[in-house]
Amino acid sequence: MSLSISPDEIVVAEQETTEDERLRGQTTRVPARRAVLSRATFVGGIVLTVVLFAVGAWQRRWIADDGLIVLRTVRNLLAGNGPVFNMDERVETNTSTAWTYIVWFFSWLTQARLEYVVLGVALTVSLLAMVFAMLGTARLWGGTTGQLLIPAGALVYIALPPARDYATSGLESGLVICWVGLLWWLMIRWSQAAVVRVPGLLGLVFLAGLAPLIRPEASLIGVAALGMIFLAPMPAFRFGPIALRALIVAVAGIVPVAYQIWRMGYYGLPYPNTAVAKDAGGAKWGQGMKYFWDLVGPYYLWIPLLVLLVAGVVTAVARGVAVRPTWSVAGIRAWLRSPSAVVVMVLGSGLLLTVYAIRVGGDFMHGRMLLTQLFLLLLPVAVVPIRLRAFTPRDWSTAVVLVALLGTAGWSLYAAGTTAIKTGTKISSSGIVDERVYYVLNTGKDHPILAEDYLDYPRMRAMVRDIANNPNGGLLLNSPSFTMWYLDPPPQPIPEGGSGHTVYFLNLGMTSMNVPLDVRVIDPMGLAYPLAAHSDRLADGRIGHDKALYPDWVVVDSGMVDIHPWMPWYMDEEWVTQARTAMSCPQTQALMISVREPLTFDRFKHNLRNALNFAKYRIDRVPKYEIQRCGLVDPFPEPPR
Repeated sequence: MSLSISPDEIVVAEQETTEDERLRGQTTRVPARRAVLSRATFVGGIVLTVVLFAVGAWQRRWIADDGLIVLRTVRNLLAGNGPVFNMDERVETNTSTAWTYIVWFFSWLTQARLEYVVLGVALTVSLLAMVFAMLGTARLWGGTTGQLLIPAGALVYIALPPARDYATSGLESGLVICWVGLLWWLMIRWSQAAVVRVPGLLGLVFLAGLAPLIRPEASLIGVAALGMIFLAPMPAFRFGPIALRALIVAVAGIVPVAYQIWRMGYYGLPYPNTAVAKDAGGAKWGQGMKYFWDLVGPYYLWIPLLVLLVAGVVTAVARGVAVRPTWSVAGIRAWLRSPSAVVVMVLGSGLLLTVYAIRVGGDFMHGRMLLTQLFLLLLPVAVVPIRLRAFTPRDWSTAVVLVALLGTAGWSLYAAGTTAIKTGTKISSSGIVDERVYYVLNTGKDHPILAEDYLDYPRMRAMVRDIANNPNGGLLLNSPSFTMWYLDPPPQPIPEGGSGHTVYFLNLGMTSMNVPLDVRVIDPMGLAYPLAAHSDRLADGRIGHDKALYPDWVVVDSGMVDIHPWMPWYMDEEWVTQARTAMSCPQTQALMISVREPLTFDRFKHNLRNALNFAKYRIDRVPKYEIQRCGLVDPFPEPPR
């Protein structure tokens, strides 16, 4: 039997084969095009967000007075004096330990001017925060496969003027959100990994363990993350899960615990001196609510938060992303290593930190102390997904996301140009101020960055001049009307080289960065002055400035002349004498010795044992009442009635 095929049949077969190949090629190219579009959209969204944030932050570039405080400590580190503000006192004036040493490292590495170093580092970590946030949220929503990931929560954050202000302020705000963003990204990766590698897990717990060094209240986030990891099922480890959990505790705690021991021995406190000065454990709920509304109200911030909350919930439900734990020990432990648990962790941390900020009264800087909380709450919707498929009326989740994106974009345009505080150089009754605008107007500089830019702040040039004109030394005190300086001279005989200068002024940053390191700079609030830090808090004082030690104490402490006419006219000789008696209180003497006596091993051990007691110790700022509190003999007793 023979098989014959006509030429016509061969042509038809070839045509059919070509058509099949063409259709298969089209089917293959469509997903490929969609994948390229998805990736390009996501990368473009990151680039757009970072560029917008960089441009907005650069247009508002500045370094705050508090940012210059950090640089004074860095100057002392570079000079070999240790992590101190004044050479003769071991005081930790910076709340973020990590920020101090990061700025020091890059200053040492580059040998560039400190203001430029801190400006560049602050802006860099702020921008990295947005990248990490968007990378983590992209993984939460399943990556770029078959969908577009559009910036949403990220745009809300960068649209807020305070977010752009504190991206370059010299403060640790950018570092905090950068750490949060990186932790978010790595936690989502851990929660989705098919196989968890032990080295990567240890890197994650090391990062989470740095929380108290990033900023003390960040410990809440770090503890929550570490708790999830510790309680979740352990990956395979040759020595077993118990040994791995012990290793996790060791890796997470090695740096913060070591630093804590060193801090207590070196500074004599269990936390930064700023926490003592501001009484971070106190409660001012009413002022805290004012601070909260000072950010939420003017920008109508509740609108994008509510819109994105609805969009996030709707999308999670529609896609089955939200996973609830089964109510058993094993079920809950398994759920802890899930994206849903990580989302609950960041949202819960954001809410709890918001409550904490309200409880302590917020801050005097507009918006600053709520930026981390806002960043946490926006993380799950930093980007939102839109599926790449034909839209149908039943696809209601996509419709919700599109509406949310339009609303968010409109709000961002509005908020970016909004001015919340319009008082300029005046501080309102709330005590809250737009710090950047305040210093721009008071210095006359659009971008006050260098220390000398602040010489145009009232009384700064006069201070520098008075120090230069009085080589014998003395105590510079601001007049009661804050219009001029009084210099209280040292007693005779003047030692060779003079008795040294002390400046007693609230604005520590601009003051300390415009004088040599051998000029002692202290403040009535106590950020750099232990005696003032341990004074009682004023009940109705301005938030963040509610301690004000009388200068009588400083005259005694600095050893300057304590009688008229050399002492400023407005001071009372009796009060100064009473302050001298009050300072002889044994507990006060022990406190001051803990930071001024040379650091020996015995001093280190004594400070370590007594750090908690020192932290709780308080004095009355009125010398007469402090004498009574300590049980001393008043040199000017009241006559019997």
